[in-house]
Amino acid sequence: MVGEQPGDREDRTGHPFVGPAGKLLDAALEEAGLDRDLIYVTNAVKHFKWRPRGKRRLHEKPKAGEIDACYPWLEAELDVIKPEVIICLGATAAQMLLGRNFRVTKQRGQWVESKYDAKVMATVHPSSILRAPDENERERQYREFVSDLKFAAREIRNKK
Repeated sequence: MVGEQPGDREDRTGHPFVGPAGKLLDAALEEAGLDRDLIYVTNAVKHFKWRPRGKRRLHEKPKAGEIDACYPWLEAELDVIKPEVIICLGATAAQMLLGRNFRVTKQRGQWVESKYDAKVMATVHPSSILRAPDENERERQYREFVSDLKFAAREIRNKK
């Protein structure tokens, strides 16, 4: 699984998806029947881009040059891990691996051709679900996210 970039808590601990989005990801993986302990989780961008707001560090979207600069590290990880399935979490990861014209809003939850020797699909980033305007919308988006993960889980089970 490839996310966008570390968040504040991830940056401070040095581990991906340990903040609120990570908790949501853990719940969705469990519901989809996937064991996070067996999944390599990383980020496309290796640094936390942020701006201060009082004592808080608020996430900022990385620029294209920052994304491009981190690509060699992600490619090296993929060369070592040799995944059979890659799930991109959010637009930054998807566009890094599938091209700048890829749109998660139009192509999420589908297997996409890529240059990688792996099945590749993209879905939303868990943090986008947390930013939904109300509880009903968060629940709807969460259900769709779990559905995408269940789709990927079927492929993973077929590979065994």
